[in-house]
Amino acid sequence: MRSTYKIRLQRSRRFNFSGTAISAVVVDDVVGHEEMDKHPFFMKSVPENGELSPLAEGLAKLKYDPDENTPLELANNYKEDGNFNFKHKNYRLAVLGYTEGIKVRCDDAEVNASLYNNRAAAHWFLRNYRSALQDSEKALTFDPSHTKARIRAAKSAFEGKKYDKCIEHCEKYLEKNTDKGVTELLNKAKKSKMLKERDERKKNRTEMKMNEQKDELIKTIIERGIKISKCDDEDDIDLSKLEPTLPGAHDAIVHLENGVLMWPILLLYPEYQLTDFVKGCPENAPLIKQLEQLFPAPWDEENKYKCSTINIYFEGYDKMPHIVDPNKNLGHILVSKYFELRGGTAAFFVLPRGSRVERNYIESYI
Repeated sequence: MRSTYKIRLQRSRRFNFSGTAISAVVVDDVVGHEEMDKHPFFMKSVPENGELSPLAEGLAKLKYDPDENTPLELANNYKEDGNFNFKHKNYRLAVLGYTEGIKVRCDDAEVNASLYNNRAAAHWFLRNYRSALQDSEKALTFDPSHTKARIRAAKSAFEGKKYDKCIEHCEKYLEKNTDKGVTELLNKAKKSKMLKERDERKKNRTEMKMNEQKDELIKTIIERGIKISKCDDEDDIDLSKLEPTLPGAHDAIVHLENGVLMWPILLLYPEYQLTDFVKGCPENAPLIKQLEQLFPAPWDEENKYKCSTINIYFEGYDKMPHIVDPNKNLGHILVSKYFELRGGTAAFFVLPRGSRVERNYIESYI
C-alpha cells in the first residue's frame, strides 16, 4: 500500500528544483511520495532523461526571463542557483551559475562582490587558483572590506606561487584584523618568496654559465675551421646543427674539456650492417687509437678487421668517398678537404683492405 501524508503550507516558502530556487504557492492536498517528487515545486533533481515537465520548464524560464525580472533579481536568482550547486559540491555548475549572475551586470555592489567571492570559492575547490585569485580581487573592488575575499585571495596567491600578492593581501587584512592563520600564511609566503628568489638566482647563474660554455664551444669550432653541414655562414654556427641525430645520442653533443674538443664519432661496417658509436673522441688523439679499443670485434668471426688490415673512408660534401689516414689526429681529419660534419657526428666507413666489400663500396659512387 502506498504511503501518503498531508502537507499544509500556511505561508509562501522557497523550494529547490533542478538546481534552482523558486517561490512556492500554498498547497493543501494529500499526495504520495512519488507524486511529490515529480511536482515542479518539490523536485530535488533533474529527471534521469533530462527533461522537465512543461510547468517546471515554464517556471524556470519565468525565473530567468529578463523581461520579468530586474537585473538585481536576475543576479540574485543566478546566485541562488550557484549556491545550491556549491552546497551539493557541484562546483563546475556553481561556477556557471555565478558567471551568469555576473553577466547580468546589476548595479548592486554587495551582490556583485558576493557573486565574485562565491565563484572564487568554487574555483578554489576546483584548484583553479589563478581564477580564484582573480575573482577574489574582483570582489574586493566592489567591497574592499570583504574579509573572506581577502583571505581567499591571499591563499590562492600562495598556492599559485605569487608570493608578493599573498604578502600584500595578508598585510592588508592584518591592518584591521587579528588572525593567527593569516599571520602564519604571511610568514610562509615571505619564506617561500626568499627561497624562490634564491632558486631563480641559482638558475640564472647556471644558465649564464651554460651560455658562456656554448659561446666558447662555438668560438673554438669556428677557430678550428671545421665545416658544418647546413650552416651557410661559417662564422655563425647554430648549436642545434651540432646535436647528434642518432637515437639515444642527444647527450653526446660535442663539448670542450680543458680546451680540447670531444667529438662523437660513428664507425660503420657496411659488410655486417653494424655500427660503433663513440661519445667523446678527443680531437688531439689519432683515430687509430679508437679502433684499437674496438678490435677484435666479437662479430668478426673471420678476423678480417684489424687496424693493420682495414681502410677508413668518409663521404665528402662532393658526394664521393675519401680515404682517411687513421694515424692522423681526429682534429686534422675533420678539417680535411671535402670533409663536412653532418648531424653533429663524424661518420667513417670501415672496410677490409682489398676486399670485395671495399670495391663494391667505392663502385657505388661511380
